[in-house]
Amino acid sequence: MELGGKVAFVTGASGDIGGAIARLLARHGVDVAVGYAGNESGAASCVKAVEAAGRKALAVRHDQSDAAQIDPAVERVARHFGRLDILVNNAAWNIGIPFPQLDDLTTEIWDRIYDTNVRGPFQLARAAARHMRAAGAGRIVNIASVAGLMPGGSSIAYASSKAALVHLTRCLAVALAPAITVNCIAPGLVENTRMALRVPSAVVQAARERAALRRGSSAEDIAEQCVGFCRADSVTGQTLVIDAGLHFH
Repeated sequence: MELGGKVAFVTGASGDIGGAIARLLARHGVDVAVGYAGNESGAASCVKAVEAAGRKALAVRHDQSDAAQIDPAVERVARHFGRLDILVNNAAWNIGIPFPQLDDLTTEIWDRIYDTNVRGPFQLARAAARHMRAAGAGRIVNIASVAGLMPGGSSIAYASSKAALVHLTRCLAVALAPAITVNCIAPGLVENTRMALRVPSAVVQAARERAALRRGSSAEDIAEQCVGFCRADSVTGQTLVIDAGLHFH
């Protein structure tokens, strides 16, 4: 798909990974709706970066753990720009609970993680697909995690929610074909992000040492692959791991 003149809705674009994706899409000629939940300054910064690249931008505040907010957010994007061609499901929520501490993983925490990380992306995809089908084409890219491919990550709920997102990608790829492609990126440790800076340094260093490349990945690499999925016409239902070789090493 030619990207020039298209419109993307990037959720969680106030953060490091979502912001990198939004900025790169803008450099490829895409107008961007910058989704955010609470980080207003991050969203404003991303809007400025998109506009500096010569594209139109719109900040869209919504909490995707609240089902009632999702459809109106997508409709606002489509009305504002007159179209919607690309959805990047980047927003997620997690909390650190070691796997053995089952009693600390309450049903309230479980539900918030699943509402945000699984139901939210599904509902966003469903709402966006209406506009993409009307236009005859569209691209959806989900941002999962290597925690969804092997038992690890911040909690059992987070890991299993990302596993669900990986399989949701495959299911949506079937449901939305042939007009819309749906693909997934599963990052590992992403260097120089606020998330990585919150992880204990010993844990970060251990992840680097286990990776084949002896380092983490980058938000820029994730953005490049996201753009690649958006441009590709015959790739769908795929999950690309970006973890510097941690997953197979």
